[in-house]
Amino acid sequence: MAKAKAPAKKAGKTAVKKLTKAGLVQALQEAVGDSVSKAQVKAVLDALTSVGEKELKKSKVFVLPGFAKFVVAEKPGRPAGKFMNPFTKLEEQRAAKPASKTVRARPIKALKDAVN
Repeated sequence: MAKAKAPAKKAGKTAVKKLTKAGLVQALQEAVGDSVSKAQVKAVLDALTSVGEKELKKSKVFVLPGFAKFVVAEKPGRPAGKFMNPFTKLEEQRAAKPASKTVRARPIKALKDAVN
């Protein structure tokens, strides 16, 4: 019976594991030490998230000192209309697009420098 080959690894590509919430809680608890439990760290993260959401809704800006500034960016809507397709040179109908909001994170300079 022939053995199944292991999947070939692509050169230069390494699997990067993302940090999950549980992993973040554990890392923070280890960094602080035994004086804080994982449940307390999780409660602080949940509170930080809810405060951030409320602040973004209220003032559209949330600053996490030493890390990043979160800003609500408003994208304008687009009216319906006709436009010319530059490839086919035919006129086509375009659907309207409503205005939307998104959150952008702007890291502090020290964090940018640490990554580069």
